[in-house]
Amino acid sequence: MIDLYYWTTPNGHKITMFLEEAGLPYQLHTINIGRGEQFQPDFLAIAPNNRIPAIVDQSPSDGGAAIPLFESGAILLYLADKIGRFVPQDLRGRNVALQWLFWQMGGLGPMAGQNHHFNQYAPEKLPYAMERYTKETARLYGVLNKHLSDGREYIAGDYSIADMASYPWVVPYERQGQKLENFPHLAAWFARVAARPATARAYAIADGIKNPGMDEAAKKILFGQDAQTVR
Repeated sequence: MIDLYYWTTPNGHKITMFLEEAGLPYQLHTINIGRGEQFQPDFLAIAPNNRIPAIVDQSPSDGGAAIPLFESGAILLYLADKIGRFVPQDLRGRNVALQWLFWQMGGLGPMAGQNHHFNQYAPEKLPYAMERYTKETARLYGVLNKHLSDGREYIAGDYSIADMASYPWVVPYERQGQKLENFPHLAAWFARVAARPATARAYAIADGIKNPGMDEAAKKILFGQDAQTVR
């Protein structure tokens, strides 16, 4: 059994996409980050960075004590290795998948996240920041579009954790100021991932959770953190 600590964000969706694809039994625990539930001591014991998602694997493959994990990329890789699926088993294929997983973790996610912040949530409209992150999001879309232009269906050939990591960050493309028709190979990939039954099931989970949205109280919690938050 996997305990999944989750909220309805792109990083949260990555893990429900994996678990639904894999058919692994899991228990969902919602962590409403807009209400500060990520600061509960029990959650911080699992995820000291006070971010979702996090998991606890109650039945690790070594037969030992339960294993807690935070960081969505680390969780995806751990789960893929646990079941021997969704990450290529050959040396070259595995490293293709891993480099694109890290590309998402270090590039697409952070840059799209800053795009969301300055275009949607910042109390002051800063044209330089808005243009900067919109353009960088477009550049990253272009990188993935070019990679997919060789006819491959998925990022690493077969469907993998690289796709599960990247797809949720493309879902809000309109909010990021992007048009999928400008990236035809990415658009075709996006449609293939969206059509997978497990993807639909993962997003249905989010649809069933009452998310109050980004009100002023949530903004204060999410955007007001500093070093004092973790002391």
